Amino acid sequence: MEIPVTTFSEGQEDPLAVQRAASVVLDDGGRIVGWSERAQALLGYPSEEALGRSTIGFLVDPSDYHVVMEAAAACLRDQGWFGLVPVRHRDGRRMEFGCWSRPIIKGDSSREWFLLGAPAEEVVRWNTDRSVLEGLFRRSPIGLSVHAPDLSILRVNRAISRFSQIPPEQHRGLRTSDFLIQHDTDTVERQLREVLETGQSSIFTEQPCRLRREPSRELIVSISAFRLQDPSGRILGVTQTVEDVTDRYRARRRLALLNEAGARIGTTLDVARTARELADVAAPDLADCVSVDLLEPVIHGEEPGQQTLGTLRRTAVRSPLPSDADVMYPVGHTIDVPPDSVQARCLAERRPILEAQLQRSSAWLDLDPERAERALSLGTHSLMVVPLVARGLVLGLLSLWRWRQLDPFEEDDLRVAEEFASRAAVCIDNARRYTQQYQAALTLQHSLLPHEVPRHLAVEVAHRYLPADAASGVGGDWFDVIPLSGLRVALVVGDVVGHGIHAAATMGRLRTAVHTLANLDLTPDEVLAHLDDLVDRLAEEQEPTSEQSPQIVGATCLYAVYDPVSQRCALARAGHPPPAVVSPAGQVHLPDIPAGPPLGLGGLPFEAAELTLPEGSLLTLYTDGLIHARKRDVEESLADLCGALTAPALSLEETCEAVEGALLRDRATDEVADDVALLIARTRVLAAANVVTWELPVQATAAAGARALTASQLAEWELEEMAFTTELIVSELVTNAYRYGGGPITLRFIRDHHHLICEVSDTSSTSPHLRRARTTDEGGRGLFLVAQLTERWGTRYTREGKTIWTEQLLSSGSAR
Repeated sequence: MEIPVTTFSEGQEDPLAVQRAASVVLDDGGRIVGWSERAQALLGYPSEEALGRSTIGFLVDPSDYHVVMEAAAACLRDQGWFGLVPVRHRDGRRMEFGCWSRPIIKGDSSREWFLLGAPAEEVVRWNTDRSVLEGLFRRSPIGLSVHAPDLSILRVNRAISRFSQIPPEQHRGLRTSDFLIQHDTDTVERQLREVLETGQSSIFTEQPCRLRREPSRELIVSISAFRLQDPSGRILGVTQTVEDVTDRYRARRRLALLNEAGARIGTTLDVARTARELADVAAPDLADCVSVDLLEPVIHGEEPGQQTLGTLRRTAVRSPLPSDADVMYPVGHTIDVPPDSVQARCLAERRPILEAQLQRSSAWLDLDPERAERALSLGTHSLMVVPLVARGLVLGLLSLWRWRQLDPFEEDDLRVAEEFASRAAVCIDNARRYTQQYQAALTLQHSLLPHEVPRHLAVEVAHRYLPADAASGVGGDWFDVIPLSGLRVALVVGDVVGHGIHAAATMGRLRTAVHTLANLDLTPDEVLAHLDDLVDRLAEEQEPTSEQSPQIVGATCLYAVYDPVSQRCALARAGHPPPAVVSPAGQVHLPDIPAGPPLGLGGLPFEAAELTLPEGSLLTLYTDGLIHARKRDVEESLADLCGALTAPALSLEETCEAVEGALLRDRATDEVADDVALLIARTRVLAAANVVTWELPVQATAAAGARALTASQLAEWELEEMAFTTELIVSELVTNAYRYGGGPITLRFIRDHHHLICEVSDTSSTSPHLRRARTTDEGGRGLFLVAQLTERWGTRYTREGKTIWTEQLLSSGSAR
């Protein structure tokens, strides 16, 4: 006779096991002939009271007799029976017992009945547990395998059998290595040994799983394991559950990729960098090889047209393939797309194309058959091509290949690639539009800056202009060298607040205003006062504009005027960094010039200061981008500037290079760069022999005396051919000074290589002006004649009065 004995964990032992169940033996007439101690414990009857008694009326109430008869009939028919039987306890209680009965044939052919019984609630609970266990092995979709301490298989359920394609009963004695490749086997068995040794269960450990029968297909399984032991603590083995979570893992990975794409793509407004970010996100998680090819106009910030779809430029590539230069086109390569290729169809139809299994007959080979053949021979097996489309414009292509990843691309992968391409396309188009605006602003700015600095006798100059990078935008820095009357020169450096095309346009307006004010020969502080009014008006004009337009609310400026005759330099600044002055002996200092408010605040005064600059002095003007180029203290930057200016140099160009090296060497790594304008001037002094000055008496004979002095000086300078014209000019200017001016009259001649300059000064602030004289007028024609006889003429005002000046062009034979 076979008796079911099953070992469970504590509290779940088989209630019908012999050691736990009440056992009773009945003869063929239903009398009790065997009574166990467990029966006495459960039912309360001692053996002497139970033996020989008939079960009907003693243990079973006569009203339940039919249950006993049905059980007996079923037992005879099926050689065994299990069911619930109502039993009377010794104390009179009615109890439901789960009973298992079986007929026993004795040696004399007589029959007895062997019964095992236990309280029904214990049997029902145990049967539920057995049903759960049976369900795990027969119907559970999650794989279950039981391993001996040596990790050989004791039993598996049908879910594992579907993995291995071997019947469950044939798994006994096999090992994991009989189903999985060795690498994955080592991972699984290492985890099972750890559970066996430590007793600590592992829960939901995800790991790759490749079957020996299908090594090209990678599955992701979730494994949990726990140790088996009997109530005494003896280790019986280890059980593991195995669940195929490949779809869930891939969906989670795709979601993570999309989140990563949102964070990593489009961090800058640079087309090429955005393309590289797209390639870096897609590889190696989604694809092994990735390329981003853009239409040529997109790279330059232009809007692509239908006619440009046939030509692409490789903008980014990620490839682990060996000798990838022979397989993947390098960055910068121009690709002509054949009209019958996959790429051409993708561009024309604006829809993604999936080639799950690449074949040698695939249309993608037409792009470059030789490279495609090499790629196939290396194991490239799957391709996706996705168009980059934003705001209705086709910008290029995203191409993805698989080589290391054994699984081909699926439709879900294509949807992820489309999401990548959609996000990247918008970022690339934003970068393209920004590049377009940046180039327009840069072009405008360059058109507004001086292309060539005019050569001047008063100074020798060198300059640098470095625009801000694309991330910061074009700024409003500018510089100028403006010739003034009397061989003087104005040196200007300014900086408009903000970046972009609005700053560049404002810079152009201010530069034009400075030229106009300089031609009026105003003092530096007066120039800044007028500029302040102009910036204030520009800010008022911008107030009604839309919120998208940046508001230019101010600017800084340094304006200096140097006179090579007096060697004096007048300077004024409006919120601008101070200039640096280097003496001919090499001593450098930052002159204490009143800072003044930035332009645009309105109503605040500006002060000018004067310096004496001996011949050979260096005057350096710059914008704040120079000293703020590095993440250092401004004082340190100014010290570096002074050191660079005093370094031995053969020319001003070398000095500019030294300044760049000292202060701008780390500019490329600055997170936020600014425009830099630098202007260095070396002063010159006009020789005393080329300047002559007289003070004339305020008398009616002043004009005659001036004419005589003029003739004598021109003869000394060997300019006799200019005597008649010059005497007419001097006579008219001195006569006007005598009639309308006041105080002493000063006559000065200045000669340079190309001009003869005549200046007549008096203490009056009244300026003469041209007017049309009538035929009956006796005067009014003098200045008209002066204007006709000179190349230029004008008036400048000083604190003592005014000066009328003229310039005459020297003949080639008279020039020295």
